[in-house]
Parts: sequence; C-alpha cells; structure tokens
Amino acid sequence: MADNAWHVARGYRLGGVHCGVRSSPDRRDLGMIVSDRPAAAVGVFTKNRVVAAPVRLTRQRLPTDSARGVIVCAGNANACTGKQGLHDAATMATQAANAVRVPDEAFLVCSTGIIGRPLPMDRIASGIAAVATQLGDDQSAVERFAEAILTTDTRIKVSTRRLHADGCDVRITGVAKGAAMIGPNMATMLAFVLTDAAVAPNPLQTILRRAVDRSFHCISVDGHSSTNDTVLLLANGASGGSPLAGDALAEYGSAVTDVCQDLARAIADDAEGISHLVTIDVEGMRTEQDARRVAQTVANSLLVKTAIFGADPNWGRIVSAAGNAGVAFEEEDLSLWLGDHLLYHNGTPTPFDESAGTAYLKDHREVQLRLVFRLGSARCRFWTCDLGYEYVRLNAEYTT
Repeated sequence: MADNAWHVARGYRLGGVHCGVRSSPDRRDLGMIVSDRPAAAVGVFTKNRVVAAPVRLTRQRLPTDSARGVIVCAGNANACTGKQGLHDAATMATQAANAVRVPDEAFLVCSTGIIGRPLPMDRIASGIAAVATQLGDDQSAVERFAEAILTTDTRIKVSTRRLHADGCDVRITGVAKGAAMIGPNMATMLAFVLTDAAVAPNPLQTILRRAVDRSFHCISVDGHSSTNDTVLLLANGASGGSPLAGDALAEYGSAVTDVCQDLARAIADDAEGISHLVTIDVEGMRTEQDARRVAQTVANSLLVKTAIFGADPNWGRIVSAAGNAGVAFEEEDLSLWLGDHLLYHNGTPTPFDESAGTAYLKDHREVQLRLVFRLGSARCRFWTCDLGYEYVRLNAEYTT
C-alpha cells in the first residue's frame, strides 16, 4: 500500500464468506462487491484461447456505464465446463443481483480455482444470500473480500490511493489475487480496482489498458496465462463533480497505474515457493515493447530463475536469455548489473568477485537485475521470482 491509511472508495460495499466451494471451513471462498449507484466499468481479460464461462459473460457486459456489482467465487474456476458453466455463471449474476435488488445484467462474475469441475451451485446460492447481508464499506469489509478471492495465495493483496482531482477528493481501492500460473497477458489472477471518481467508460478503458500494460503485463512467475484472468476498473462518481478530463483525468490515470503496479508486485512477491522477488529493469531500448520483450524473456528463463534460487551469480544465463528475446541488438550494446555489481559492460565481462554475487543473492530476498542497452530511451520494469522445490511440490499436488 502507498501508506498506512487505507483509502476505501466511497459508494461501495464489500464482503466475503465461506460457503463450501473450498473444503477448508476456515477460508472464505465467495466475495461480493456492490456499488450503491450505477458505475462505469471496464475490463481487461486473458488472451488464452480457452476462456472460462465467467470471463465470457463479463466480457459481453463491458464496457458499461451501469454496473452495480461483482460476484466472485474461489476454489472453482468454472472453466472448460461447457454450456452448464455458462448457465451457472449467468445464474450467479442473477442470484447476486436479486440479493441486492439491482438488475441482473448490471452484475459481473469472476471465478478462480480448479479447472474442469462444475460449480456447486446450491452452496453458492446459499453463500450469495449470506454475503449480501454482511456487506460493509470499511477496511474490515475490504479484508473479508480480499481473503475470499484467494486460492494458493498466502496473504491478501490490497493497494489504495487518495488524490484531489478537479476539486474532488478521489479514492482508489485495489484488491487482487494471484500466486501461480502468472505470466504476461495476465495470469491466474483477478484484480478489482474500485474508484469513486466520475469517469466515462471510453477514457476509463484507455486508463485501464495503460495501467495493465505497465503492471499485470509486467509480471511472470511461470509464464502461464490462465483461463480466468480478469482486471476490472469501476468508477461510480460518488466523489462528486463532473466527469474527469484533461490534467485531472491524467492524474487519476497515473494513480490507477500506481495501484495496479502495487498489486502486480504483490502477486510476484507471493509466488508459490518463492525465496526471491526479482525486479528486472531494462533500459535504453528503441521501444517500450522491445524492453518488455527482453524483460519477459529473462523473467521466464528457467535457467535464470533456478540460478537465483541457488544464489548462483551466473550472469551468462541472463545475457543469453536477453539474446533470445527476438529483439535486434549487438553484444556490445548491453551492460548488466546484479544489484550494485557490474557484471558485463558493453559486451565484455568485468572483473567480478563471484562470492560477492553469491552473498548478494543469499542475503537479499529482493534482488535486482538491470540490463542497460545503448539503443534508445525506452525502458520497462518487470517483476518475477525464482523457481524452487516448493513450487514444484505445490503444483504437482494441486488436484491430488
């Protein structure tokens, strides 16, 4: 979070309950968001060709200027479930809308969890009825919702901001989940950014795409985009005033990006089996797209990830990965730092104490790789993690 105070967007109520989607009775598994007034809403979704039923339904309903809420279940993805899955997603929306007395087409639906299993709709119906009576608008309510959307995450992920835009006090509340199947073009992740600004759907969509490009498209745990990935941005105008425009809209967009970057970094920092959070800075490229391609390729390299896990400053793996990104450059265009240690300068290895590099990796959970090119001014910051035994164990045992 940006500071110690949580800035909860006004005009929203949230909650989370356990209803039995998950077997564990001490984990909430159904969350609800309700806007007390019609809200502009936009989304960005998975690029996977295999798309979960709730993604299909929600994608059809966006963009809109009349969203009233979101219902989310965790533990079951409702993906690869055929016509029944589409029916169940629509039923969830209708039941949630009826529970809070709003039009059913104004509700959006998300799910996350195991693929290929029908939803336990009787339990979900009971959960919807329960959560609708337990909604709140304070920090505790945000926490209940944030917990209800987790799967293998070890902690909730929340980021907030507060700004003065066009004379209005605007608050932004972002909540996300994700710990594995995380790759650019999003991942096994859900994110909900609630704002009380007045913003029309078209500029809101532009703001969200820009924010996602600089956040959720810049993280990778295992390079795997899933069937359910969804980021939603809502703006209900509860802060008052006219729709934001000009400098005020730009300031609001920057704050939304900041929240999304906080959430994206938190996802990488909670990756399954993590022992290192890795920040990759790529600088001096011709275009931002080229910079992102290099960073993504380094981030997804199993050889780089395992070297970091083993505290092995094997810089050749990093340089080699950069060369596999499909971006044109010559060796002498590249310099590489591991933290403050210069390992490779303009295509030439530098004198380097390997024990110092090993110590840097052993002594720091958060580490930095910095790749500097001599091709231009574009840059990208990307987050990933190492790959260790616990990731393999967790994913080997996920459904068994």
